[in-house]
Amino acid sequence: MNHQPVDATTATTPLPMVSVVVPIYNGETDLPELINCLLSQTYPKDRVEYLLVDNNSSDRTLTILKTSVENCPITIRPLSENQIQSSYAARNTGIRAAVSEIIVFTDADCRPQPQWLDSLIQPFVNKEVVIVAGEILPLPGKTLLEQHADREETLSQKHTLNHAFRPYGQTANLAIRRIALEKAGLFRPYLTTGGDADICWRILGENIGRLEFAPNAIVQHRHRATLKELQSQWRRYGRSNRYLHELHGVDLMREITLKECGYRLARWLLKEVPRDIKKALAHPAAGIAGQATLVDLLNTPIGLFTAMARTAGQQDSKLPENAKIIDRL
Repeated sequence: MNHQPVDATTATTPLPMVSVVVPIYNGETDLPELINCLLSQTYPKDRVEYLLVDNNSSDRTLTILKTSVENCPITIRPLSENQIQSSYAARNTGIRAAVSEIIVFTDADCRPQPQWLDSLIQPFVNKEVVIVAGEILPLPGKTLLEQHADREETLSQKHTLNHAFRPYGQTANLAIRRIALEKAGLFRPYLTTGGDADICWRILGENIGRLEFAPNAIVQHRHRATLKELQSQWRRYGRSNRYLHELHGVDLMREITLKECGYRLARWLLKEVPRDIKKALAHPAAGIAGQATLVDLLNTPIGLFTAMARTAGQQDSKLPENAKIIDRL
């Protein structure tokens, strides 16, 4: 999965056409920044189209999308998916409308950096490469929870690219050759989480081609800032584990028990907190902001909170029968 630089002999080869698909649900607050990021792309504007797919939003998303087309220097194609409430169904709508050989995916709350498409498309010079995953970095965060997630690199593709079953890339920053989608099928439209792993695993499982990582193809994404958002995120991770277990037979994540949680909290209070406070007192000039930051102090309880949420999501979920359906081109 190493990034392959472009050979100098291919420098004159025309760049491939690219279709960028973005599913959007109630994204009116995100759209202005997203469109600014798309306008800033260094990839040739005449070689890319942006298919922004409204997924039955109740806000002004669709109106803003249609307005954004007017006098716009890039090709934006507003689309709608109103039959199925699922980001994967919306992505399938975008794929079907796309005209390009390479389909790129990101999300409305992501902020692609200017060199994103250039770096993400570069590995496709190798015809054996059919999937490219770019990196996902956090937007600057101010809250304690955002800082914790930043330190844990929660969003990074390095976690998914090192999955024990097979590597995969998250759809926040992913590109796939159309030929691979024609052979392996599109997203499962009724699936609500885990669809990025599923589609990559189906492509790789059929030996259609290779997956490459493009570390310089960067999108930024905002971490969850509240406990409610964090709990929802990790319960979704748990549901994803359950669904992928039923679809692909992968091992379930180890579940944490209340007894274990209680033991680790007691250990945290009696051992870790005194240790970190001692560090802070030993370096009064640095204080809590130095040797023992608040993020350090609260690392264990936040980690237990997310582990419990993931366990609950995994325990409470069962794959719906219609989620087994695979759409086809």
